Amino acid sequence: MLFTPPFRDSFGTAKQITELATIARRDGLLALEIELEKVDDPFLLEALQMLVDGIESDAILDIMENRIAAEEHRISQVSKLYEAMGGYSPTMGILGAVLGLIHAMGLLDKPDQLGAGIAVAFVATIYGVAFANIVFLPFGNRYKAFSQELTNYRMMILEGVSCIANGSNALELQGRLGGYVEHPLHVKVGA
Repeated sequence: MLFTPPFRDSFGTAKQITELATIARRDGLLALEIELEKVDDPFLLEALQMLVDGIESDAILDIMENRIAAEEHRISQVSKLYEAMGGYSPTMGILGAVLGLIHAMGLLDKPDQLGAGIAVAFVATIYGVAFANIVFLPFGNRYKAFSQELTNYRMMILEGVSCIANGSNALELQGRLGGYVEHPLHVKVGA
């Protein structure tokens, strides 16, 4: 996930939800059952399946919001782990430096080895700070960003499914989903 994040086509999903809303409005919710085969996103598929099965929209929202919250919590735990590692890493580097200096003090009677001992001690500090700022903290922030993107994407899906359940027209649905989608067609000119 850190190096090849999953691609979520918000615009394509919003367009698909709008098409599904048009079908549901024209032919009824049961007509969506045939369209479910074309839905790739498992979250959207599950929400639509519940809608087709006759589950109330409030219950669908509760169930799916709980799923979103659980996924957010899981990802935030990974993020917190990396942040904690980023917090402790410099401390471990300093601890390595102190231990290295203690070892170097044992070499005071060997001046030719003293410089190398001190250098090793300071390298431990550099590693601790470097791992914190180059690896652990950026990884934690990346997981936070993934969590926000995923939540935004899934909230868009829930908004769309809610609109389908309420019989909203395509224009209203596009307006509601437009806030979640970053696409040139949804950006106002001159804004």
